[in-house]
Amino acid sequence: MYRSGHRHNYLFSDSELQRSLDATNAELRSAVDAIPAERFLNTAHDDLVAYLVEKYGVVQVMLQREQMYVDGAEAQIDVSLDHSRWIDDRSRPSYRPGQKIVVHIPFIGEAPLLKARPSTYTTNSPIAEVVGNELILTYQVPDDVSRDLKPELDATLAQIEQYLQWQAPQIAAHNSKLPSVADTAINERRRRLLSNSQRLASLGIPVRARTDAPATYTIPTVRKKALPGLPIATSSPFQPEPTWAMDQYEHALNVIQQMTLVMERSPSAFSTMDEEALRQHFLVQLNGQFEGQVTGETFNLNGKTDILLREGSRNAFIAECKFWKGPKKFREAIDQLLGYTAWRDSKTAILVFNRGTSTSKVLEGIKEVCEAHSNLKRAIDWPHPSGYRYIFHQNGDRNREFLMTVLVFDVPADSGQS
Repeated sequence: MYRSGHRHNYLFSDSELQRSLDATNAELRSAVDAIPAERFLNTAHDDLVAYLVEKYGVVQVMLQREQMYVDGAEAQIDVSLDHSRWIDDRSRPSYRPGQKIVVHIPFIGEAPLLKARPSTYTTNSPIAEVVGNELILTYQVPDDVSRDLKPELDATLAQIEQYLQWQAPQIAAHNSKLPSVADTAINERRRRLLSNSQRLASLGIPVRARTDAPATYTIPTVRKKALPGLPIATSSPFQPEPTWAMDQYEHALNVIQQMTLVMERSPSAFSTMDEEALRQHFLVQLNGQFEGQVTGETFNLNGKTDILLREGSRNAFIAECKFWKGPKKFREAIDQLLGYTAWRDSKTAILVFNRGTSTSKVLEGIKEVCEAHSNLKRAIDWPHPSGYRYIFHQNGDRNREFLMTVLVFDVPADSGQS
């Protein structure tokens, strides 16, 4: 019995897996640098990260043993290399009748991995052909040889799967680090582009638009798998916009949440307050923390306007204050936020005052409305006993995002109310 196999049919021996994974990271960084500047700046950061993670993530190979199949046929078998036989001239083929058996093992994952050597390996690599998404094991058995193929087949499959297990930790480490690699590459490119833009602007000379700039862009395919499309970019020219620091945003929310303690300590003082009166208490606390901290106007206390932190004509921070009156009214509060002129990275909040309804029921209603909204991009993992956090996009522009935190406050009820 003979297994067909030349040097090029050895698995896990053509390249080092770690070098291939490092090369994939280098391809990611090159792809980021190759995106035209305007398209790059007009695409949401997290959308680019998700695209790059999907494109350059590595899918480990898994054998589909349950889908194996076999075919066989009569064949003339070359026995010239069988030294247990008496053959006069071994310099040329010597044939005798026999059977050729071909075992097909389908697999999922990326075929090039079957040629990549993990950091743990043996000097005895398994032999098989890789054809499309199948491993091919070929056996040639002369008619005068009687031997059971099953043990050898099982041993080869076990050997291949051992190599795949050795690959697994390196692939998992690569995939887990990929969001950070993508984030760093995007931030570095953005920093360079904005620095270049500021340098040109400082000259005070009009910049002539390039006439040879490509109208469309596609990153070259580098992997044999279904690839995601580059996220849609905003069509209007990119204009650098300031952002409100995340730590400032979290501080503002913390100030707002401290009002819960005030309500608990003096419930009678809040039991008859309406939205406007409650809003005033939040405004007073916020102005005490942020007065003079930000360029432009501070929080606006005019009439029944929302809580606003403004920079020029743009709203950096918006907080809507609403009593809970059911999912429909809450949906209207989200739509109000969508109506404001916003930065690409606006920070927003909806403060839901709940009086007399089960908090869990309110939270369920909020979650249902948010997750069904057509402008929702994703939910943020934000463990909080009485709130949620989401990323929404502005109407008509998926790249103009805003962060929205929803907080529920249980407001004391008037003891005289029924």
